[in-house]
Amino acid sequence: MTFLFVPGFMADRTLWTELIGHLGDAPVAFADMDRGESIEEMATMALARAPDEYVLVGFSMGGYVARAMARLAPERARALILIATSARADTPEQSRRKAAAAAQLESAPAFSGLSRTSILSSLHKDRAHDEALIGRVRAMGVRLGNSVFLRQSTIPRDTDMSELSQIRCPTLVVAAREDRLRKLDEALELKNGIKESKLAIIEASGHMVPLEAPKALARTMLNWLSEQSIGGANRSPTG
Repeated sequence: MTFLFVPGFMADRTLWTELIGHLGDAPVAFADMDRGESIEEMATMALARAPDEYVLVGFSMGGYVARAMARLAPERARALILIATSARADTPEQSRRKAAAAAQLESAPAFSGLSRTSILSSLHKDRAHDEALIGRVRAMGVRLGNSVFLRQSTIPRDTDMSELSQIRCPTLVVAAREDRLRKLDEALELKNGIKESKLAIIEASGHMVPLEAPKALARTMLNWLSEQSIGGANRSPTG
C-alpha cells in the first residue's frame, strides 16, 4: 500500500525524508501544496495526481487538505494519519499575522525563508540551537519561494469540525507532547470527531514531528497500520 504524504505550510517533500527511511520498502507518493487557492482546491489537485489507493498522511496544514481528500474520494483512502494538525479555524489574530507577513513580503526584495522566530516556535525548546534542523526548515521555504508563501498565507483555514463524522476510513491522530503550535486539545477534538479513530502522542518533539522524531513517528504509524491489517504496512521501522 502506497503512503501518500501531504506536507504542511511552507514544507516540501523533504519533510518526509527521514521518516520514509524508517518505513521499510513501502512505496511512497507526494502531494504538492504549491498550487491552489483553497483547501478544497489543493485537495482536488492532489487527488488528480494521486495513486488509486493509499494510506493518506497529512501534516499540519496538510491535515486540512488530507481530510478534504478523504471526504472527496472516500473509496481511495485505505487509512488516514493526521500529524500535528487541527480542525479549528484560524483565529482572528492568526489571520492578522499571516496577512501582515504576506503584505510585508510583497514589498521585500527577496524571500529568505521563514524567520528564525517562526521556525523556533515550531520546534521543541531543546532544539533552539540545532542549526542544522533550523536550516532544513528554512531551506524548504526558500525552495518554495515567495509566491507560495503569499498563496498559502492567504488561504483560509475554516473549521471542518462538523464534517469530521464524514470520514469513514481508519484514522490515527498523532500529537506531539511539546507542540507549541497545536495543543493536545485540538488533537482530542479530531479524535472525538472522527469515528473509531485513535490518538497517539509523540514525546520529546515539537510541532515538526516528521523532522524531530521520524523513528518514533514511523514506529507509531506502522504499529497502528498493522493493527488495522492494512496491506503493505506489516513491517517494523528500520534504522
